[in-house]
Amino acid sequence: MDKGIYCLVFSNPGTACVVKRLGTVAFRGGWHIYVGSALGPGGLARVGRHFRLAREHAGKPVWHVDVLLLEPAFRLEYALCGVTRQRLECRLAAAIGGDMVPRFGCSDCRCPSHLFYRKENPRNDIIAAFRDLGIECHEHNNEINGRQA
Repeated sequence: MDKGIYCLVFSNPGTACVVKRLGTVAFRGGWHIYVGSALGPGGLARVGRHFRLAREHAGKPVWHVDVLLLEPAFRLEYALCGVTRQRLECRLAAAIGGDMVPRFGCSDCRCPSHLFYRKENPRNDIIAAFRDLGIECHEHNNEINGRQA
């Protein structure tokens, strides 16, 4: 399986939920982008795990993003994935930037966050961020796996 980096894109009407050690976090209605890394043994198959967790709403949260995947108010709309063996998720997060949820999803790095907010669908922002890094991205969602974005 290919290794790489990815963005999970959620829509939500606005909610609050407990996110592990971050405590109760209030999320504005709109769109949230989570930037993740899939450089481990399973590679980008991790994205499929995220979709299964979101679809089944069953399981115990391991990572911050799992809380969103299990929260009924959050809907995982799609993911954009890029193949790389380099640790570029922090550079991708910085390229996406903007309004963020502080300390979300970045306990293993020095980034201020790996979860970002947009009022509108952020697809074009994410594609531009991947391109800025020189990485072609592909879409992954419940219906389509591997379509180039």
